[in-house]
Amino acid sequence: MKKIRIGTRGSKLALVQTGMVEAALKAAHPELEVEIKIILTSGDWKPEQGETRLSEVRGGKGLFAHEIERAILANEVDCGVHSLKDMPSFLPEGLSIHHTLKRADCRDAFLSNGPKRIEDLPQGAVVGTSSLRRQAMILAMRPDLKIVPLRGNVPTRIEKLRSKQVDAAVLAYAGLQRLGLEHEIASILEPEVMLPAASQGIVGIEIRENDFETSRLLDSIHDWEAGIVAAAERSALATLDGSCHTPIGAHAVFKDDSITLKVLVASGDGTQVFRDEQVGPAHNEDEAEMLGRVVGLRLKARMPPGFLT
Repeated sequence: MKKIRIGTRGSKLALVQTGMVEAALKAAHPELEVEIKIILTSGDWKPEQGETRLSEVRGGKGLFAHEIERAILANEVDCGVHSLKDMPSFLPEGLSIHHTLKRADCRDAFLSNGPKRIEDLPQGAVVGTSSLRRQAMILAMRPDLKIVPLRGNVPTRIEKLRSKQVDAAVLAYAGLQRLGLEHEIASILEPEVMLPAASQGIVGIEIRENDFETSRLLDSIHDWEAGIVAAAERSALATLDGSCHTPIGAHAVFKDDSITLKVLVASGDGTQVFRDEQVGPAHNEDEAEMLGRVVGLRLKARMPPGFLT
């Protein structure tokens, strides 16, 4: 009997996403044995940390994956399951992500203790988000609002909102959907209002580059379209040297063998926002990556020196 060992974080959302991978694998390979190993990562929030942004902690959002990646490289697990939006644009040597599940809704969701839209918040209201991208976009719309970091898993963030530590919060719609928490949403933020993070709503599976047996197993559950749009968005992010320190949004839509890619880069206070858009062929991931590089390079050329540092 074939067996695959999957490494994942212990949060409820991570376990739900890992369960999605497990179910897909068992549907494709009924005789496959799946072992799930829960790995505590440096990015997992602890109350004693307070509301410190990951970007202020050594390692940034890569801390969500560091211990899982170490386990993959040490052959303790065969693959790791991640929210692809949380993965740095550059992976450790010897690892790759070329398998994805079908993309869920990539939009952001607005939650509050009353108002239905960001525009309806009272002057000086406090909005919780640990994303500099969301911070920049909110301040671009409403510079009077106060943005504070909000850490923890999805239920913890909602609990902090309901206990009125903040007046409102912005979270990924996909995570709320997967956890059955859509009833908590006040309104959905369309991409025209808040461009999503690169690969938001996509579950990515990370493996060793030379592990062809695991790769073949995962080929059967890979969603080609999600892989195409992720390649374009992550390529733009990599070209811009995107990190937790820079507010960057990237959103690709696939249609008729081509993609429309929209990318933005902003200052943390939302006073400067650079946008670009390109339509191009996307018959494979190489073409999608090329489109991402073109848009990323064009944006870089328009930004003042030091803007991305």
